[in-house]
Order: sequence, then structure tokens, then C-alpha cells
Amino acid sequence: MARITYVEHSGKEHVVEVPNGLTVMEGARDNGIPGIEADCGGACACSTCHVYVDAAWVEKLPPKDPMEEDMLDFAYEPDPVRSRLTCQLKVSPALDGLRVQMPARQI
Repeated sequence: MARITYVEHSGKEHVVEVPNGLTVMEGARDNGIPGIEADCGGACACSTCHVYVDAAWVEKLPPKDPMEEDMLDFAYEPDPVRSRLTCQLKVSPALDGLRVQMPARQI
């Protein structure tokens, strides 16, 4: 399990233990975290699970693949460095302590 902190745009934090093998998006969905809609269910076919990864974590995550890069073009106010789709981040012990913040709104 990894402890992940989801930060709403308002600043409210939700600290959740997410089982290994799930995605960061599934951790939010399964725990009722507002701000991550995940309309496509994790198929990387929308951008409604977009978050900003805490700057300390950017280099610790696997690189974005081309499909994720393409979908981030449709995200609300994407940041070229910190934006990620949570459906593409697989939870492992290496993600313990990850912090992500939701944008002001999703598209």
C-alpha cells in the first residue's frame, strides 16, 4: 500500500492508503475523493482525472507515454511539468507519500 495525499483545489486534503496495483485514479474513486471524475474509467480516453503532481514527485514518477501526453492537451490548465493523468499512475510502494492537487475544475 501507498499513502497518497489528494489535495482539492480549495486546499482540503484527503490522505488515503491505496493498495498496490491500483491506479492513483482508482484510489480517489474508491475513497470518494472529489475532483477526480475519471469519466472514461481509466482508459486514458479523457482528461477528467488530471492532477498536478507535487514538484518533489515529478522526477520520481515514470515518464508520460505519448497517449497520456496527447490527452493532457485536453486537460484544464495543464502544466507541462507537473500535470499527470491519475489513471496512468500505477500504485506501488515507491509512491508512498505522493501528493497530487486537483485543478480548479475538470473539463
